[in-house]
Amino acid sequence: MGCYCLNLLFFMLFLSWGFFISNSHQLLSTQTQLLLQVRKHLEYPMQLSNWENFNGDFCNLVPNPQVSIKCEANSVIELKIMGDKLSKVSDFHGYAIKNKTLSQSFSIDSLVVTLARLNTLRVLSLVSLGIWGPLPDKIHRLASLELLDMSSNFMFGSIPDQISKLVKLHTLTLDGNYFNESVPNWFDPLSNLTILSLKNNRFKGQFPSSVTKIRTLTDICLSHNNLTGKLPDLTTLSSLNLLDLRENRFDSELPLLPKEVTTVLLCNNSFKGKIPEEFGKLNHLQHLDISSNLLTGTPPFALFSLPNISYMNLGSNMLSGSLQNIMKCGENLGFVDISMNKFTGSLPSCLDKNASNKRVVKLNGNCLIVGNEQKRSDISCKEDIVKRKRSRGTVVWIVIGAIGLIVIILVIVAFIRLLFRKRERRRETITLQHTVPKVIQDSLPTGISSEVLVNARIISEASKLGTQVATSCRVFSMEELTEATDNFSAALFLGEGSIGKLYKGRLENGIYIVIRSLTLFKKYSIRNLKVRLDLLSKLRHPHLVGFLGYCINDSGLEDSTSSRVFLVHEYISNGNFRAHLSEGCPDQILKWSDRLAVLIGIAKAVHYLHTGVIPASSSNRLRTNNILLDEHRIAKLSDYGMSIITEELEQFEAKGDGPKSWNMKKLADDVYDFGFILLEALVGPIVTGKGESFLLNEMKSFGSQDGRQKIVDPIVLTTCTQESLSIVISITNKCISIEPGNRPSFEDVLWNLQYAAQVQATADSEQRSESAFNDTSSLTS
Repeated sequence: MGCYCLNLLFFMLFLSWGFFISNSHQLLSTQTQLLLQVRKHLEYPMQLSNWENFNGDFCNLVPNPQVSIKCEANSVIELKIMGDKLSKVSDFHGYAIKNKTLSQSFSIDSLVVTLARLNTLRVLSLVSLGIWGPLPDKIHRLASLELLDMSSNFMFGSIPDQISKLVKLHTLTLDGNYFNESVPNWFDPLSNLTILSLKNNRFKGQFPSSVTKIRTLTDICLSHNNLTGKLPDLTTLSSLNLLDLRENRFDSELPLLPKEVTTVLLCNNSFKGKIPEEFGKLNHLQHLDISSNLLTGTPPFALFSLPNISYMNLGSNMLSGSLQNIMKCGENLGFVDISMNKFTGSLPSCLDKNASNKRVVKLNGNCLIVGNEQKRSDISCKEDIVKRKRSRGTVVWIVIGAIGLIVIILVIVAFIRLLFRKRERRRETITLQHTVPKVIQDSLPTGISSEVLVNARIISEASKLGTQVATSCRVFSMEELTEATDNFSAALFLGEGSIGKLYKGRLENGIYIVIRSLTLFKKYSIRNLKVRLDLLSKLRHPHLVGFLGYCINDSGLEDSTSSRVFLVHEYISNGNFRAHLSEGCPDQILKWSDRLAVLIGIAKAVHYLHTGVIPASSSNRLRTNNILLDEHRIAKLSDYGMSIITEELEQFEAKGDGPKSWNMKKLADDVYDFGFILLEALVGPIVTGKGESFLLNEMKSFGSQDGRQKIVDPIVLTTCTQESLSIVISITNKCISIEPGNRPSFEDVLWNLQYAAQVQATADSEQRSESAFNDTSSLTS
């Protein structure tokens, strides 16, 4: 009997063990089927190709950067899939786009229902997979979810309220989609949330006040949306490290911030009022960017001496006052931008670019005394001078006004007498007085209206782009230019530019110049040509080679249908950008951060040419050898604006070449050409003359880490961060798109380059701080 009972016990244990094994395999099989269904819903992406005919345990698949599956107790707890379908297109209206989104038959609702059956899932990351449609309410069925990342897809509409039921969620990332409703205001139930990232969408409305109740939040990223209104007091967010609200339309005063915050990015909004004094007490703050707003007053001096601050950008605001009371700057402060404000007085020694410290400081566009010199050419200086003169000389202006009135009366009387005495002469005088507008109307350049030319003016972009005040255009005599160039001596011949021959010269006052000699067909009168040259002279920007004047010479030409024109520019002494990329000059070759500075300067200049003048200047012959560097390595673009005086000829020749040639010329616009410049900055000047097919092949190599190692200039690889490099590679790829409609604007190009430089500057500053710390540690040990 005892033996029988013992055998029965073993039999029952065997059955229980078999039942357990059967159930566990059945459960694993169910999970496998669900994963295969997810693959089907995602329309069999290449990243999941190794799932094809796979008979093993999905939990044992080796993870890679594109796909990762983790399991616990034979259940999937983590699913990460990274695709290659970038979400940014020129226009998205909520429908499937071939080769960009998943197909028209895709159902995001069915995908979420299938995912919800993986009820143990804690981490779900589906990035760049072409998922499109409104995010369904059913997402709340993933009750165990702790991390949800569906960035870089094509989801639109609003974020469903049901997400507030995911109380275990600690990370919510929906960057780079097309959500176009208001940011929801139901975040308070998510008491475990640490990261909220909704950047690069189309959200509108106000900042969600419920966010301020989540004490666990460390990162808030809502940049690049259309949010407006006022920001609440954020001091309750005691764990907050990162606040990124760039590129919105907030128009309130700056909010109060928690003391633990380390990175604050509020640039490109409309924040107004003064910088709160409390900002000077943020002792953990490392990175502050509040540039391109409407801030006024004097910033708190304590801001500059914060113990951990490494990057501070206050540029392009309306800040004013004196900075001379700043006693010191923080030891970690590596970059300061206070440009395009209204600061006055002496510059503190810790912000002096000429001092021995290696701190990068941008000062232009103020009225500061640097050394013993006050830069009175800046706009703010001139305004300050005018205000002082007005306050001193009110009586003088009244006297001048009275004298002016008397002069006007005398002129009117003289004019009336002329009307009655000399009618014929009066008609000739009237004709002469209207010669310029008449010539403009009769000899109008193709595509430019008389109203545009007569009223051509510089748009006020000084606060945004750093433009210079346009000066009058000087007309040089042929004798002056002959003397300046020693009768155009071969010894002073600089070579052939993209248009005309170039000579170096020196004026009587000792200023060095460059003279461009070119022959133009007389497709319009000399007077009309002068109007165009005067218009060219109005193109003034810190990153444009200065146009000083011109000389028109018809003598000595047998062909009566052409004119010889000499354009006079400032001389830039430090060579062109291409020479500073070449290994042939190892002492001059530029590091990555220096290359970014050059690219940003030229992008600002071209953005100004496109949007800062009427009519806009296009076809600006963007090449690396047309980018010159001065003695301070400030980049200046040459050969710009030539379309103003050659536009008709180019259009005529293009039409003569036929539609195909004309279409190719349209493709080769400034953005496309700038893409070549970006590429040369990445790989060096080897691309020269190799054509479009070579360019496209080079760009394919950037897709992998190994490809980058082979093609990218070693100097770049050793002096850049991967994040900064990736940003520039991405914008380069967009610039050289064959379809002109897919290319970014220069504003987008400029923003991406500035962001890449910002990322690089932060990394460099951290590296310097770490190096200094290690040096200190070694000394103390």
